[in-house]
Amino acid sequence: QVQLVESGGGLVQPGGSLRLSCAASGLIFSIYNIGWYRQAPGKQRELVAAITSGGRVDYADSVKGRFTISRDNAKNTMYLQMNSLKPEDTAVYYCSTDLGGTALGTGIFASWGQGTRVTVSS
Repeated sequence: QVQLVESGGGLVQPGGSLRLSCAASGLIFSIYNIGWYRQAPGKQRELVAAITSGGRVDYADSVKGRFTISRDNAKNTMYLQMNSLKPEDTAVYYCSTDLGGTALGTGIFASWGQGTRVTVSS
């Protein structure tokens, strides 16, 4: 059974930084696509950043140049470094994994974490 546990959310001022972590268990982490989604109040969930099992990285246009996704296959952990945070980045952030397909969200055996809240406010 796959388990994903996020950590690192919190309250930060505009322009600040946070690093989210997601520890995975119950899967062969290195062969899975991984990534982060977010859902702001009243909005649909959106893909923020993802890395395929082959190493291709994708970012939402709204976070390019500010966010960096990474994975440590030895630790079964993914990260999302968020810099230059803006109020519009406020959301609950979810990590996710799936297997196969061409990108995160197109594979099988999808799993989700419970979410971690990020609030950007002065």
